[in-house]
Parts: sequence; structure tokens; C-alpha cells
Amino acid sequence: MLQGKSKPDYSPHLEMGDHVVVINAASIHVTGRKKEQKYYYRHSGYPGGLKEITLSKQLSKHPDRVIKSAVKGMMPRTAIGRHAMSRLHVYAGEEHPHAAQRPEVYEI
Repeated sequence: MLQGKSKPDYSPHLEMGDHVVVINAASIHVTGRKKEQKYYYRHSGYPGGLKEITLSKQLSKHPDRVIKSAVKGMMPRTAIGRHAMSRLHVYAGEEHPHAAQRPEVYEI
């Protein structure tokens, strides 16, 4: 939906996507032992500055980053992909400030 592939006039070189609001990001479920075995890495830029955090700790501290990093991995690594990521809004709970835009529920 961020890229606009669901629209009949989709074109890969144009920004055709919609804004996507994801709620209840803190209540996602994963299968297997991913909560203990999946790691997220970041680097401070200094020697020895590699930091890692498990999925369970990431969900307890910043649940929105889990969804954003998963979607970012699926987006193209171009300017259009980076702009599409700015149209993604993820919230841990049910409250969000986008009620005035009348968002529609999209069932998968």
C-alpha cells in the first residue's frame, strides 16, 4: 500500500502510495523462539560500538521500531522507497492523531 501497487494506475517510477497507520504494534505475535533469537543491530560509529538488542527487549522499549524495520527491509532502496517510509505511521497502542483524516480499516 505504501508503494501503490494495489492501484490500477501503478507506475514504479511515480509516488502512488497512500499513508498507512499501524496501531497496536506492541501486541504482535511471532512464532518459534524469535523473541530470544532475533537481534537488531546498530553501530555508534566508534570502534567497538556495535550494539545489539533482542526482539523481546525491542518490543518492550520501542515496539514501533520492530514494524518500521520490517517494512523498511521490504521497500526499495531508492528515493521513492525512502519517501514511502515517511508515509508509514506506527503506534504502540490504539490511540493515534490521525482521526481527522478518517482512516479506513484494511483487513488482510
